[in-house]
Amino acid sequence: MTAAPAYTIVVPTIGRACLADCLRALDAATAHHPPEEVVVVDDRPAPGAPLPLDAAGRLRGRVRVLGTGGRGPAAARNTGWRTVTTPWTVFLDDDTQVLPDWSGRLAADLARASEVTGGVQGRLRVPLPAGRRPTDWERGTAGLEHAAWATADMAYRTAALAGVGGFDERFRRAFREDADLALRVLAAGWTLDRGARTTRHPVRDADPWVSVRAQRGNADDALMNRLHGPDWWDRAQAPRGRLRLHALVTAAAVAVPVLALTGHRRAATGTALLWAAGTAEFALARVLPGPRTARETATMAATSVVIPPLAVGHRLTGALRHRRAAPLGRVP
Repeated sequence: MTAAPAYTIVVPTIGRACLADCLRALDAATAHHPPEEVVVVDDRPAPGAPLPLDAAGRLRGRVRVLGTGGRGPAAARNTGWRTVTTPWTVFLDDDTQVLPDWSGRLAADLARASEVTGGVQGRLRVPLPAGRRPTDWERGTAGLEHAAWATADMAYRTAALAGVGGFDERFRRAFREDADLALRVLAAGWTLDRGARTTRHPVRDADPWVSVRAQRGNADDALMNRLHGPDWWDRAQAPRGRLRLHALVTAAAVAVPVLALTGHRRAATGTALLWAAGTAEFALARVLPGPRTARETATMAATSVVIPPLAVGHRLTGALRHRRAAPLGRVP
């Protein structure tokens, strides 16, 4: 096996406390094959409390901080990798913790990469609570274990990033920007591999309405449709979700008052039952695999009412906002 090439780590952050755990884990895991630099990109809109850079320990002298002023994770990663001079750029999220053997396995991953390998994905492990079923939020986070090309731990050849222009900064959230980049790297003729290294991704704390806010990602799906065509789901190995069912339930909710006000009361009653059945099915699909506590059940019931119309609304808003986005490979 050839010697492992040099690499730089880029970590975007919004100043969360978990950054200290991320840096501490890196310090404990990079003795075998340390990075040339660790570029921490502070994406807070305004300066806040000092970042916990001392947690990097022996790596502290290799840590460099850049600021982006709250432009989103795609812009933060672009700001970071565009300053990289090593052959490889490794993206980590600030809520991840690499395992002790990570740098050795990363070295092996990069040494095995062929000349046409544009990226090597790390394996993510999401620890779930013992002794009870995971909540809806915990199950959603656990889905990262099967996600393709997640930038929570993703090494890209720096030349591949430069060749495709890096991340598309129209993706303002940490959602779909990784899939978009991967599809463009593949379209440019590179291959993407899965590595042997493993990174721990704990489930972060979240309030009961986190699943409601997550529906904003439907606008990003609309942008993906414009850029990559309707088959991007399969090529990106992404689950399709429930948007079609959400649209049916939402249409029923809208139709009920219209039918009632126009004198079609029997049709209004039937449509209301359709809405109720669809909403109940969605809530049960989220409650049954979970811990079924009173708090979780109440949260799922309440959020299952508002998620369908919000999902549809964000999708329509995204389609309108990105209606002039040029498909991949075409001139705008």
